[in-house]
Amino acid sequence: MTKGFDCASVLTLDTAKRFAAGGFSHACRYLVPTGWKRLTKREVDDITKAGLKIISVFETTADRALGGSINGSIDGLQAIQTAISIGQTRGSVIYFAVDFEAQPEQMRAIQMYLEAAAYQIKDYEIGVYGSFAVVEVMRSIGIRYLWQTRAWSRGQVSTSVNIYQSDCGPTGGGLTLNGILVDLDDINDNAGGWNTVMIPVEDANKIIKSLSEIGRAHV
Repeated sequence: MTKGFDCASVLTLDTAKRFAAGGFSHACRYLVPTGWKRLTKREVDDITKAGLKIISVFETTADRALGGSINGSIDGLQAIQTAISIGQTRGSVIYFAVDFEAQPEQMRAIQMYLEAAAYQIKDYEIGVYGSFAVVEVMRSIGIRYLWQTRAWSRGQVSTSVNIYQSDCGPTGGGLTLNGILVDLDDINDNAGGWNTVMIPVEDANKIIKSLSEIGRAHV
């Protein structure tokens, strides 16, 4: 696991460099089409220059997933349009937030939301952010990328998560680091992070295939 953080604040190059110098590897930011907290192309460039990777999360309202497939289809389309506009690497992950204490009877609506969103974001992988209960249920139906928050999890930690939001501050309102409010995240190498230094997965596969063919030609 490496050190990451999530925040609503836009990161400048200077701030991103300070996090990198402090041992952080990932900045988790909001992939949304409008609003003050949205990730922009300029910010992507600054985060990349600082040497960090980005984790993209789509969230407009906390309980948006309760709208099921209708909201999922709308949000998936907005997410992919935004991802393309800021240069998010194809094959990386877009996490969709379930940012409330979801109950058992609400899991079906959340599943339908994620399935509809996944249908729209074909060039990207889908992930989910939520409580222990949310990530465990969504894992059981085939969601591979899981970001668990400590909130609403009652001390339980999934053994399958790619990201664990380990510290939201003593009151749940975050911690102040480098002048901005953040939550802390433990992130593994398979979390689907990206930056603009990386090349798309499909392009990398083409290069690997070409090199293999060259190698066979010289055997």
